[in-house]
Amino acid sequence: MREKLQSRVRLRPVDLARPHGLSTQAVRNYEEAGVLPAAERTESGYRTYTPLHARALGTFLALVPGHGHQAARGVMRAVNRGAVDEAFLLIDESHAQLLEDRRTLRAVESALRDLGPEASGSGPAGSPVSTSTSTFIGPLAGRLSLRPATLRKWEDAGLVRPRRDPLTGYRVYGEADVRDARLVHQLRRGGYLLEQIAPLIDQVRAAGGLAPLEAALGDWRSRLSARGRALLSGAAELEAYLLELSTAGTTA
Repeated sequence: MREKLQSRVRLRPVDLARPHGLSTQAVRNYEEAGVLPAAERTESGYRTYTPLHARALGTFLALVPGHGHQAARGVMRAVNRGAVDEAFLLIDESHAQLLEDRRTLRAVESALRDLGPEASGSGPAGSPVSTSTSTFIGPLAGRLSLRPATLRKWEDAGLVRPRRDPLTGYRVYGEADVRDARLVHQLRRGGYLLEQIAPLIDQVRAAGGLAPLEAALGDWRSRLSARGRALLSGAAELEAYLLELSTAGTTA
């Protein structure tokens, strides 16, 4: 009985928009995008919504913090057209991405611990690797107990970016290049593949070095935790919406 009564309740776009601080145009846009089920129309052409539409909007907005707008929109569109398994696949992909981001964070933290508090120090063979002056491929490879070909391979993968001496054409590794080479070496020893290392090196470069990156790890961890909780909250809202959809289908 309650479901039948709710299905008779008619809401205006503003009734959906106001609780979330949205414009009525945003509500109409969400409907056109498939985030909301199609609205009924009055004889004069005005849209009328029901509590089910309000639930759909609330579900979408709850999904956005964990999944992002694009994935959340895809989930709602799939659910509204009855393709629930497709929606679950999108949800799984968001969880997989969060897991990969957590692994990335853990790898960076582990590499920083292994490298020590300074980017300079001793290489695996005990030879000091200076990051205050430039060096060439041979000396750097020797200090890291690597073959020069390995450093060239890392360069081809974009993991190290030495400049070329304009006169000799030799590779010249500056402070940041030595830092990147040491970090790549440490991660390779930990079993990481080159394609897994690439985003970690990008994080280091974006942070401006190891020290700024280490300082940002706490914030990074907090944001991952917030995404994890947002995924849980979004899942709860989606489950409630799926149940309401099921009930609406059986009482139609």
